[in-house]
Amino acid sequence: MRRNAGLTTGSGAGLVLLVLAAGQFLMTLDSSVMNVSMAAVASDLGTTITGIQTAITLYTLVMATLMITGGKIGSILGRRRAFAIGLVVYGAGSFTTALAPNLPVLLVGWSLLEGIGAALIMPAIVALVASNFAAERRPGAYGLIAAAGAVAVAAGPLIGGAVTTFASWRYVFAGEVVLVVLILPVLRRIEDVPASRVRLDLVGSVLSVVGLGLAVFAVLRSGEWGWLRGRPGSPEILGLSPVFWLILTGLLVVYVFIQWESHVARTGREPLLDTSLLANRQLSGGLAMFFAQFIVQAGVFFAVPLFLSVVLELSALQTGIRLFPLSLALLLAAIGIPRLRPHASPRRVVRLGLASMIVGIVILAGGMSPGADAEVVAIPMVLMGLGLGALASQLGAVTVSAVPDSRSAEVGGLQNTATNLGASLGTALIGSVLIATLSASVIAGIENDPRVPDSVRSQATTELTGGVPFLSDTQLRTALDGASVDPTVADAVVEANSDARLEALQGAFSVAALLAVSALFFTGRLPRRAPGDPET
Repeated sequence: MRRNAGLTTGSGAGLVLLVLAAGQFLMTLDSSVMNVSMAAVASDLGTTITGIQTAITLYTLVMATLMITGGKIGSILGRRRAFAIGLVVYGAGSFTTALAPNLPVLLVGWSLLEGIGAALIMPAIVALVASNFAAERRPGAYGLIAAAGAVAVAAGPLIGGAVTTFASWRYVFAGEVVLVVLILPVLRRIEDVPASRVRLDLVGSVLSVVGLGLAVFAVLRSGEWGWLRGRPGSPEILGLSPVFWLILTGLLVVYVFIQWESHVARTGREPLLDTSLLANRQLSGGLAMFFAQFIVQAGVFFAVPLFLSVVLELSALQTGIRLFPLSLALLLAAIGIPRLRPHASPRRVVRLGLASMIVGIVILAGGMSPGADAEVVAIPMVLMGLGLGALASQLGAVTVSAVPDSRSAEVGGLQNTATNLGASLGTALIGSVLIATLSASVIAGIENDPRVPDSVRSQATTELTGGVPFLSDTQLRTALDGASVDPTVADAVVEANSDARLEALQGAFSVAALLAVSALFFTGRLPRRAPGDPET
């Protein structure tokens, strides 16, 4: 490990950081761009917001389910080679996405290929930092890598908004292909970690993918199928919604996966996941907080752009501008806290960060009232950004410092599994709450409006029970005019939809606030002293 000490100073270190930070930037940019461009992408591909929600969820789901396997493949092939292969796959996915004519092709390019590429790249980044920097310089390197992700979060809404408004969202993905081409030639300058002569635990890989995949897919479908009792017109198994059975089966498969990994370790073979790592209090606490951060973050990032782009009908650029205070606050907190308070208590910083997020989300929920405009998100976005930045400034160092350097790749896989599983579940859960509340509210509004004839009420109750699409007033009125609906009835339906959208958003933000409060109960596992603190 000492043979790479030369790369820890001078231009070599700068180049290594630039390449790894560019990889992290690339992995983070997609989701922030897609969030502000949802309405435009849905319109361009002839699909709905629910369809784009599916793409976002599957993208993070593919990463979450394959991240542990991706980390182990990196051990077998070598981290640099895994990084390079991941970039090629990711670039192919970006190219496919840029040319996607419909939702299925988008799912293949973005959700599948880019997700697979990211599962190889992200664990490799963690290990390559450890192999290229001496121990005393790693916290700073990890901090800069995290800052690159924060920059992507900060720049993503503006980049996506501007490109989508003045050209097409497709150019963002085309630009990613160019970035991949620029990174690949300079990878040879990065010091690699020797490949390990171990076999990939294929049984464990399949079990982890199936278990996590079933659980998240179930949450994604819950808005349409129902959580326990099936919705009218939806399938049922033994009188219960398929969502219940999918979650139950997924959790059982995850249990079998953990037992299998313990068995593999006991028999002297190389497990996909060393389950003894989960007993590490500091590591498990850090992973729990990563999961909590991203489930809340993804839910809020999904709902706020819907309010701005669908309810208020702002352009993608205007939506990006309204989200910029969050991005800027996140970046300032992620970089500023380690610089100003390098020895601050991680536990205290994370708790303060969660408190800031909770206050921001509660203000958002309270602001979802008739007549609300874009200004209602300004202060909440700053509070959310400060909170997310506070967590980002601590959690990476907490997890990596919990184990020896030789386990950094495994920690990278676990860390990225936690973040992407949280992001996938956050989008799916908040999305399902949003659509379920919207459907119930629209039906109730139509049923209680005397302007709507009984025949229309009956038809609406039958056709809308399975789920109401999240439409703007303009989109809905256009559809009603095209169906030659009586103007008085159309006015009633538009008003019911308008009220229901705000109620649905309020419900979604309320669930996000409850999730953030729940995360406070897991902060006790975080250390009181900063990693590397001489007094530790």
